[in-house]
Parts: sequence; C-alpha cells; structure tokens
Amino acid sequence: MIISLVGATASGKTETSLWLAQLLGGAEKVEIISADAMQLYRGMDIGTAKLPPEERQGIVHHQIDVLDISQEASVAAYQRQTRQTIENIWERGKTPLIVGGSGLYMSAVLDELDFPGTDPALRDELTRQAETDKGSLLEELRDKDPEAYRVIHPNNMRRIIRALEVIRLTGKPFTPRFPRHTSHYPFTIALGIKREPVNLQELIVQRAQHMMDSGLLDETRALIERGLRTAPTASTATGYAQAISVIDGEMTEQEAVQSIALATIQLAKKQKTWFKADPRITWFDATHEPLEHIATNMYSHIRERMHAMDKTERMHKINRTE
Repeated sequence: MIISLVGATASGKTETSLWLAQLLGGAEKVEIISADAMQLYRGMDIGTAKLPPEERQGIVHHQIDVLDISQEASVAAYQRQTRQTIENIWERGKTPLIVGGSGLYMSAVLDELDFPGTDPALRDELTRQAETDKGSLLEELRDKDPEAYRVIHPNNMRRIIRALEVIRLTGKPFTPRFPRHTSHYPFTIALGIKREPVNLQELIVQRAQHMMDSGLLDETRALIERGLRTAPTASTATGYAQAISVIDGEMTEQEAVQSIALATIQLAKKQKTWFKADPRITWFDATHEPLEHIATNMYSHIRERMHAMDKTERMHKINRTE
C-alpha cells in the first residue's frame, strides 16, 4: 500500500503528515517521501519551508537534500529513484507516505507516465534558438501540439524546450506522453488537504514574512556563493529570486515579502487546479479544523479503505477457488 498526501503550498501538508505517520505506527512503520521539486536541493531550507531533521520525529524522509544547486532537477530521475525507494520501504516492512505539492512529481511516481529520452545536441540547438527567437518556438509548439501550447506558460522556456525536444525526437505530440490518473500501483490511498481561499492566502502571507524574518537573505547569500544565480533549476524557486533582488538593491525587504506572497498565491492556484482534476483524491478541509484532527480523520479513512481492500482480496480468493 502507498499513501499520498497532496495540497497547495502552506495548506499544512508537512505537519499533517507527521501526525498521520504517528497514527500509522511512527518511525517503525512509516517512511515519508517528499514530492517537492525544490526540497531536493541542499541548502535551500528556509525558502522551501523544509522540515529540519530534528523536527522529523525520527521518521526517515526521502528525496530531500539530494541535489546540489548546480544540478538540474529531472522528473524522470525522480521517478526512477522514488519508485526504487518505495520498493526498499516495502522490503523493510513499512508503508511509504508520499507528501508534496509538486503535481508532476507526484504523478510521475503514482501514474503511468512515460519519459522519452533526451538529445543534448538538440536541446542545445533549441536553447540557442530560444535566446534569439523565442516566438518561433512558441509557434512550433502551437502548430505541433496545441494542447501543450495551451497548458505550458509561455515564459516557461525550459518546459517549452523539453516539449519540442520530445516532439522532434519522436514525431509525436508531447501531451499524450503524460496521461494522468492511470495508477501505477494498485493499492494507493490518495489524500488531500484544502482550505478556503482567504484562509490559505493569510497563511501564505504569514509564511512569506516568516521566511524573511528567519534568515532568507543570509541563506540566499550563502547559496549565491555556491552559484545560485546561474543554477539551472534552483534559481527559479519562489523566494530566492526576490531575495536576490533585495541583495542587489532592487527591492526592499517588504516589497520582496509581498512579491513572494503573490507568487506563492499564484502557485497555489495552479496546484489546486492540478489536484482538483484527480478523482482519486479524498479531500479534508483544514480551514476550521486543527491539523491533528485532520490527520485523525485521514487515519479513519485509511482504515476504512484498507478494510475494503482486504474484503475485495478475500472475495477474489474465494472466486479463484470456486
């Protein structure tokens, strides 16, 4: 069995996952896997709201602090590594609990997603073209894969380049290679945390201010020394671009906090749209409930689902012997 816990940023996933893990047996029975693209990076702690090791209650956490900021995050690599991690957790007799808000990373593990290979020469060619003629790439994507053109933001050149790389390599559209809601694992219990928009926005604003007060600028300065400004993926993380602007004298701290909050609210809207489309998720509203209570309700739901799974399996065995 696999349990997934999703929701928009700042909705309370991390705290709820710890409560839920304890209800499921704690460190002896559960290991947590992060599905947050930016928490993969070492040193990006405050800006990604990463849970410190001393607050993980002894529960093993995977896919955190596995990349240097100079490395480019790869969904395909995440898929391979996480699926192997799941197998290892099962071999230890434990339950994997996947927690995060990066929809594509979550789908990469739980759905039947196919990731085509890459061609470095073609990728370089497309990258050079993007630097001088971004419009022609957008037109090519619109002509060859209208659906990908519709859903990919025109400023997300990294994904546009990847889509065109796949299209040119395979001769097929990019979109159909990412079918969703096609479960890779037969026994997955999908849980989600939601909040009313005003409540979530308040929490996002509070988090943005807390990040600044907790040392985001100092953390960013340390990351700049390690190459953050030219990092292929890490430099795009919400919070760090604004912190760099403060360090460069282009923003005040308060302007940066407002910018971080606005960008995070926009991200949360995208996350909610992504997860809302998944009919497998059972949602729990945390707007007016303590997260400990939410975890208790989730635990009750898991037990009900496990009982139903056991009953179905028993029926299958009876049918096979008749």
